[in-house]
Amino acid sequence: MSTWFLTGASRGLGAYWAEAILERGDNLAATARDAATLNPLTDRYGERVLALELDVTDRAAVDAAVNRVEQRFGGIDLLVNNAGHMLVGAVEEVSADQARAQMDVNYFGALWTTRAVLPGMRRRRRGRIMQVSSLGGLVAYPALGIYQASKWALEAMSQALAAEVAAYDIHVTLIEPIIFPTGLAAASPQATPNPAYAHAREALYAGSASSGFTPGDPAATAQAILALADTPNPPLRVLFGTNGLDALRTEYAGRLAGLEKWDHLSRLAQGDPAKK
Repeated sequence: MSTWFLTGASRGLGAYWAEAILERGDNLAATARDAATLNPLTDRYGERVLALELDVTDRAAVDAAVNRVEQRFGGIDLLVNNAGHMLVGAVEEVSADQARAQMDVNYFGALWTTRAVLPGMRRRRRGRIMQVSSLGGLVAYPALGIYQASKWALEAMSQALAAEVAAYDIHVTLIEPIIFPTGLAAASPQATPNPAYAHAREALYAGSASSGFTPGDPAATAQAILALADTPNPPLRVLFGTNGLDALRTEYAGRLAGLEKWDHLSRLAQGDPAKK
């Protein structure tokens, strides 16, 4: 029996994952901003659930929550950083408070929980850390720049972390969901639209319609995350959903082509050491 620590467990993908984790007989520390939303889990699964009210941006509260879980269950085997929101807005439209809140939840929240579980995982020399990123952690689209910046930060931190903790048999995986109807956008704060950027929003929606992405079944992701948990050597990154590979091939081919086109400036910047 494994013990999971799952943030954002009361809605969206997290709600499906919480149910699947408990259905298979594991222990679960489930967190939400309002612990009352987790009552159905505690009513159904009893002592195998520890429902925690938690704001992941509060580092002291995160540390206390992890300590409580370790005392209750003896350790945390799998951390799933799922708590987050998606701020829609062009870079100039987003307020300073909105931008900071986006980074606080999506990046710093995941950083604090990750740091909190690492000492215990290192002592036991085993563990899984699953970071819920996004296809937007690998590409960037107009009107989602601040949201995707938070995911790009999560990607960089997690890739570095994976190399740092591999010696302790701790595995880090970035889960990259594509499109799932979870109500994330509707439940998230939105920037006040500026008519100057109407074209950016139109480009976002037009791009989504023409991308070939088909909304996936949120319930199906539960079996995928359990399969990932049982994989002996999990990947650093895995897409949840289809057609993402085509988008990434186009993205990375374009990046390389652009760098090659401007390689003459790269060489100019390098200079000629022989002339010093």
